[in-house]
Amino acid sequence: MSDTKEQVKQFILEQFLPGAEPDELTDTTPLISGGILDSLATMKLVTFIEQTFGITVQAHEADEDNLGTLRDIERLIRSKR
Repeated sequence: MSDTKEQVKQFILEQFLPGAEPDELTDTTPLISGGILDSLATMKLVTFIEQTFGITVQAHEADEDNLGTLRDIERLIRSKR
């Protein structure tokens, strides 16, 4: 797992899935449609991503296409760097 994806995974586990087994959160676990991220959690995640990776996520990018899975999030971050 890339360092970028690992950082995001750790944040999600700590903030939104306390006590969950890390192996349960995979590259393809649905975050938004799976109910892990609601609108408030999504904004918290976007703030973390922007601060940690020094990028700006536009409002129209904070959707399931870009934040739906760890794989999607990693792709978004890479495209912004």
